[in-house]
Amino acid sequence: MKQYYIGAPEAARILELSEGKTYEIFRELNQELKAQGYITVSGRVPRAFFNKKFFGGLEEVAG
Repeated sequence: MKQYYIGAPEAARILELSEGKTYEIFRELNQELKAQGYITVSGRVPRAFFNKKFFGGLEEVAG
């Protein structure tokens, strides 16, 4: 079963960025989600939201 959230370490591998930069991006994404009224989890974002923001909504990204 696919996990609902993607963590910064996994996203860093997919995006080929440092974990530090990925955490910075995740803070911005979580701020955007909070502004929309969602509850957020530090260091993680919903996988579907991540895919939408970076890959135009692809359901699965090889990483």
